This record gives sequence, structure tokens and C-alpha cells, in this order.
Amino acid sequence: MAVESIVELSDATFDQEVLQSEQPVLVDFWAAWCGPCKALAPTVDEIATQYAGRVKVAKMDVDRNQATPMRYGIRGIPALLLFKGGKVAEQIVGYVPKDTIERSLAKVVGAYETASNAAAK
Repeated sequence: MAVESIVELSDATFDQEVLQSEQPVLVDFWAAWCGPCKALAPTVDEIATQYAGRVKVAKMDVDRNQATPMRYGIRGIPALLLFKGGKVAEQIVGYVPKDTIERSLAKVVGAYETASNAAAK
């Protein structure tokens, strides 16, 4: 992975890293043999850098970890699931342009930041 802030997930670490995270988490379900996954990877890296501190970005190799993708009904990859408060808030399947991902993030991160700001007051 090109970006240090991206977390590599496994079935064993998923619950702690994603479901128990204080901030929203964007999980990229991918596989080494998947062409569209490779094409999407630089976009996911950009998102990780751009949203650092606001969104945790993680990747899960579906060939090495099968329980979690099965649990969330991942049938096609790449698949991006955006979790907030331990629940799936947005789901994007297939190769999509960066602005599509950013629109989903804006819905969830905007709501997260509003709630965080209110809690801080």
C-alpha cells in the first residue's frame, strides 16, 4: 500500500478496527487478481490522504479473508463500504470515479463532523 495511513484488515481485526472505530471507516474489499481493484487503488490512496484525521481508510483482501466479505454480502469487487457507528452507511460496488466516492463520504463525514462538533460544545 502506498499510503501509510491505510489499515490492512483481516477477519480477526475487522471488528476492532472498523466496528469499534470512533470515526467513519471506508473499507475497500479487493483482490490481487482484480483489474478494476488495481485501477481504483490510486483513488483510494488519494481519499486516505485527503480525509486523513476525518475518515479511517482500510483495505481487505477477499482471498485471504472470507468470513467478513461473506458477512456483508460482498459478491463483486471492488466494493467500498463506508461504516459509521459500526453500521454500513454507504456501499459502492465496482470501479467508480473519485467524485462518486466523495459524495458518499460527504453524506457520512458531514454528519459525523456535525455530531462531533455538537458533542465538543
